[in-house]
Amino acid sequence: MSGSVGNWRIELIEAHRDLFAPPCDSALAAQGAPECGPGWHDLLGRLCGRIRTAMRKGGTFKFSQIKSKYGTLRVYWDGRLSANATIQVEEAIALAEARSATCCEICGEPGRLYGDGWLTTRCPAHAEGQTPVEVRPGLENIYIVSYVADDRSRVTCRRYDRDTDTFTEVDPASLPIEE
Repeated sequence: MSGSVGNWRIELIEAHRDLFAPPCDSALAAQGAPECGPGWHDLLGRLCGRIRTAMRKGGTFKFSQIKSKYGTLRVYWDGRLSANATIQVEEAIALAEARSATCCEICGEPGRLYGDGWLTTRCPAHAEGQTPVEVRPGLENIYIVSYVADDRSRVTCRRYDRDTDTFTEVDPASLPIEE
């Protein structure tokens, strides 16, 4: 975590100016400046590193928005990348968004979703009496992606592992999903 919590956004933008395009006078006025808590600083730094790796073969990338929505990270971007680089960037974003669901937005410690109407990801110490969001057993950290390929609807399921910061494919038929 940054040594100065008040400046973590500036430090992130300054370290990755090419991804944010900040105006000359104020890093915080940069398009895509993070609108989330300091606990996600490290996962955003990791995201920026992965995006830089994907961009080694050229192309353009700029964050257009980084925010917390429904208690987890949302990342939007503009640019022009090769198909392979786009896949790598989207995978990096998916990993950051998945990690945010397991990481306290305030301190960065392991956390989970809390709240009834307004959702936040917090560690037990920062949950401030909020109710944890119930997750049915077997569906913890599952990310379901629906897409259309070959004119057919497809579904993939992946489980996020916080310790390794990776996804593992999960057979949708093995999940306890009620129809």
